[in-house]
Amino acid sequence: MSVALCERVSARVNHALSGFAEPYTLEVESPGLDRPLVKLADFARFAGQRVRVATGVAVKGSKTHRGVLLGVREENVIVGMRDGELPIPHRLIASANIEYDIRADLKRAKEVKT
Repeated sequence: MSVALCERVSARVNHALSGFAEPYTLEVESPGLDRPLVKLADFARFAGQRVRVATGVAVKGSKTHRGVLLGVREENVIVGMRDGELPIPHRLIASANIEYDIRADLKRAKEVKT
């Protein structure tokens, strides 16, 4: 979502609410750089991103897994690890977030400049 879209939505909401006497505050927030992933659709949408996935029970000997999100297969979230793909049943995931890598971002910015 772009800032311009937020501005357009904000203007429409402000106009629609201007007829009410009660004061209000309109806040638009971003999920942040470490966006939480909850639904299977989230995991499919952000395939290719680095992620941290925490499970309620150990999967392959660990409750925390970091790697590249490869997508979804059936009811499993697939995380690319150093030693291959790790399917994690969605029902076992306690929390999952995108892991923002500032170094990769800075490297891309530098490549664009040259």
